[in-house]
Amino acid sequence: MDKLIADLKEQIAAQLKIKNIEPSDIGDDEPLFGDNLGLDSLDVLELIVLLKQNYKLKVSNAEDGPKVFQSVRTMAEFITANQTQNV
Repeated sequence: MDKLIADLKEQIAAQLKIKNIEPSDIGDDEPLFGDNLGLDSLDVLELIVLLKQNYKLKVSNAEDGPKVFQSVRTMAEFITANQTQNV
């Protein structure tokens, strides 16, 4: 799980072109949206693309989005749970 979280931080920083923040500065459980990283609703679309391109996964239920994209850890948990189901 630690490797996946580290990979996600790198991918998020690259995909969203976050300025002045290194991937290592992103906390595992830090909220992705709000004041910390400054992400907004448009960034959700980029995160959805990231999941689809890198992990062949999509959030099929819009109501699950806030849970999945709450933090890097919740994204990693979603990926782990869904990759296991798809095997």
